[in-house]
Amino acid sequence: MKHSKAVGEEVTLVHAACISCVNGRAGSPCLPNAIEWRIMLPRLAILHLRQRSLMRGVALSLGAFAGSLLLAGFPHIENLHGSRWQCLTLVAAVLGMVETARCIRRRWSFYHAGVMILLYSELMILTLTVFLVFYP
Repeated sequence: MKHSKAVGEEVTLVHAACISCVNGRAGSPCLPNAIEWRIMLPRLAILHLRQRSLMRGVALSLGAFAGSLLLAGFPHIENLHGSRWQCLTLVAAVLGMVETARCIRRRWSFYHAGVMILLYSELMILTLTVFLVFYP
């Protein structure tokens, strides 16, 4: 059995108990019962921080909105209060808005209009989060 290495998303063939594999001697035969298969899965697009992502921006903003409501004690309206932890939701809302703003293209299109609508909705989320931080 020959040795093979993965490039990108291909299947990697690793021989766990073979001494020649550990030492890096390619081309030598090894035992067929000592084979371990490892498959390299592609990463989610939302985790690529250098690339623009509308889903990441919207998820950050909606998560900040939900977190701000829960930290303010939303289900019980008579117990609304401020919390120091709401400053973190404020930062998350700003980061979500910045991430969405990165997705704007220079030339106008319906995609550009959709991103603008998302920015306006995230501005409303940011305004409500600021209100809930400074309410009490």
